[in-house]
Amino acid sequence: MKVGIVGTGMVGATAAYALIMRGVGREIVLIDINQARTQAEADDLYHAVPFAHALDIHAGDYPDLAGCRVVIVAAGVGQKPGETRLELLGRNAVVFKDVIPKVVTHAPNAIIVVATNPVDIMTHVAAKVAGKLGVPSSRVFGSGTTLDTARFRALVARHVGVDARHVHAYVLGEHGDSEVLAWSTATVGGVPLAEWCTHRGIALDDEVKQRIDYNVRNAAYTIINGKGATYYGIGSALARITDIVLRDERAILTICTPQPEIAGVKEVTVAMPFLLGGSGVIGGHHPLGLSSDEQQKLHKSASLIRALISELEAQDGEL
Repeated sequence: MKVGIVGTGMVGATAAYALIMRGVGREIVLIDINQARTQAEADDLYHAVPFAHALDIHAGDYPDLAGCRVVIVAAGVGQKPGETRLELLGRNAVVFKDVIPKVVTHAPNAIIVVATNPVDIMTHVAAKVAGKLGVPSSRVFGSGTTLDTARFRALVARHVGVDARHVHAYVLGEHGDSEVLAWSTATVGGVPLAEWCTHRGIALDDEVKQRIDYNVRNAAYTIINGKGATYYGIGSALARITDIVLRDERAILTICTPQPEIAGVKEVTVAMPFLLGGSGVIGGHHPLGLSSDEQQKLHKSASLIRALISELEAQDGEL
């Protein structure tokens, strides 16, 4: 099973490392405009193979994507000083209009997983570009709030004193400041979170929720302030997503893919719980019984992304 990674910056390289450590796939090909960097990453990563799982990893070019089941796209440009978000989106859209057709040409049957930020909008762009080449949007999705959801579950698990794998809680909407923590649907071992806390005598008041919300919502800022970038969490998330696709696990993750409507907002791409398998996204997003306040916040988040998509479409008539 072959996996491609386009863009070998910290996120792309760390995703490759996570794939090796988890033993996901059999072959990984790395592609980047900086070929010297890509070769160096491939060599360094291959030297980790004897300590992990037997697979082949090498640098290549787009024709080497032939036969890939999954292609992770982590390519993009960084924000310049004084540059607006829309200007950055415009430059990254240009990158995607170059990268996505090349991926589709050489790996026409691959699932495309977008990791480039802002991931909601870049996934929307990728799906539009790939769609013109006959690729259904179900085969193009972004990492969405997969990492945010993991942060939410980890922090709730720490608070209630259980293994995070027994906490089910979702972060919805934008992968960013307007994301929505769905407290009303959170469970521990199948028991509603509030009920679990009451039974165990654990506080779950507004102060606790606000602290967890702050730490989830601001995790990236805290990490970036401390070390310049985030990559371990998202790299691990991308490895998990890839594993689900390759194994056709049919798992539910908060990824993002274009939808006809979310929370009353038409034609938008934000994170919701989706069923994911070997063919990509299966069906529409999983319905959740959100509170009215959460539903309003999700509508606001989706509206924010839709407005940015509309501005980008107005700026670039080809999208």
